[in-house]
Amino acid sequence: MSSGEASAVPSEASGGPRLRAEPDLVIDVRGLTKRFGGRTVVDEVSLQVARGSICGFLGPNGSGKTTTLRMICGLLIPDAGEGEVLGLDLRRQRGAIKGRVGYMTQKFGLFSDLTIAENLEFFARVHGLDRRRERVAEALEGLGLATRSDQLAGKLSGGWKQRLALAAAVLHEPEILLLDEPTAGVDPQARREFWDQIHDLAQGGMTVLVSTHYMDEAERCHEIAYIAYGRMLARGTIGEVVAGSGLKALMGEGPGADRLASRIEGRPGVAMAAPFGTAIHVCGPDIAALRAAVAEFDTVAWHEARPSLEDVFIHLMRGAEDNSVVAA
Repeated sequence: MSSGEASAVPSEASGGPRLRAEPDLVIDVRGLTKRFGGRTVVDEVSLQVARGSICGFLGPNGSGKTTTLRMICGLLIPDAGEGEVLGLDLRRQRGAIKGRVGYMTQKFGLFSDLTIAENLEFFARVHGLDRRRERVAEALEGLGLATRSDQLAGKLSGGWKQRLALAAAVLHEPEILLLDEPTAGVDPQARREFWDQIHDLAQGGMTVLVSTHYMDEAERCHEIAYIAYGRMLARGTIGEVVAGSGLKALMGEGPGADRLASRIEGRPGVAMAAPFGTAIHVCGPDIAALRAAVAEFDTVAWHEARPSLEDVFIHLMRGAEDNSVVAA
């Protein structure tokens, strides 16, 4: 958890109020800002993550997630802001931070013409690790790769490639693991198995900051942070983020309910209306206004429902200001 009370409402440019101080914060960054060619990609983002927790980092494409991850692990220098990672200064001790953080990038970056074992042996040498054979054997066994150790990496399916990339990222036993959309394009079973492995690592004390587009993955995190146009918009547990959005929801079920979205959306008090299978989900800030908006559709059975994370994020995105313009 971060410092102060968990905030899930639209935050100030500073990234919102910091959450309640914890004795073992391993990521504590404040006001991180990064610009490229006059474009503000990350705009005063603050983030605190405690040891052993899994924090989901969500946001649309181009929202600044990858740039933020790269600043946290020392690959990029912020234009403004400060912070500590594992107690090390984000600016002055970048080299030391890199050695204690594992980073798994969006795209498969290992050697296709080497076997799984050879890839891990290479990374063990890059990190200058002792007991290389023992460490590689432990990684192969721990991530279920031992039976495929002689298979060429380039011949692996997407799920097995991601598993190999994860093994390479944790081979040097980092204290923090940064994952940048690690399961994009991976089938549901492989995603489930990957997330089981992430939870195993967190139970062992590793801290995980993972960017994702999948709502089911966000719900497997201990807490989440939502960023859009480089600004932090919401932060906290799932319950805190949903409650802090101020959204209310109605679910409608009955003949033709799923075909009413275009007739309901845009009415007073309705923020969004979307079909869910044969039902319809209607959201807005006031439950009485929602009931008034759907009253005429009396062949549909309406009942109050819990807003989904998807509802919350679409609502936040629609209200976000696009500040990623090129400075004059």
